[in-house]
Parts: sequence; C-alpha cells; structure tokens
Amino acid sequence: MLLRLRLLTTSLVSGGLLLVVLCLGAQNLSDRHSLRLGDAKSAELPTGFLVGMSIVAGVISGGSTAALLLPKPRA
Repeated sequence: MLLRLRLLTTSLVSGGLLLVVLCLGAQNLSDRHSLRLGDAKSAELPTGFLVGMSIVAGVISGGSTAALLLPKPRA
C-alpha cells in the first residue's frame, strides 16, 4: 500500500512540476495553432505547449496506472 501511494504521489508531483515548467516556457512562443475537436475549435496555443501537455498527461496517467496495477503483497 505504501509503495502504491509513493508511486502515485511521485507521478503527480513530477507531472505538476513539468506543467509549471511548461507554462513558464510557453509564454513567449509566437507560433500558435488551434485544435479542431469535431465542430468545435480550441483556443490558439503554442505547438510546444500542446505537445508538452500530452507528455504531462502521459506521465500522470502512466504513473497512476502503474500504481493501480501493482500486485498486492502476499501476507
């Protein structure tokens, strides 16, 4: 149980730190694009920010999946 909690906390903290660094670094980027999601369009965001958000989402989801799929320790 402690290993799962530690792994989940580590993935959330590292994803949060990556997000902070990404937000600080993406402020001065001028090349901006928007995503089309069906009929809707997202706000214009820098390409590096969009790629970085997918990396942050992958770090958080991968870490939490690994924490949830750890086998239970035998008694």
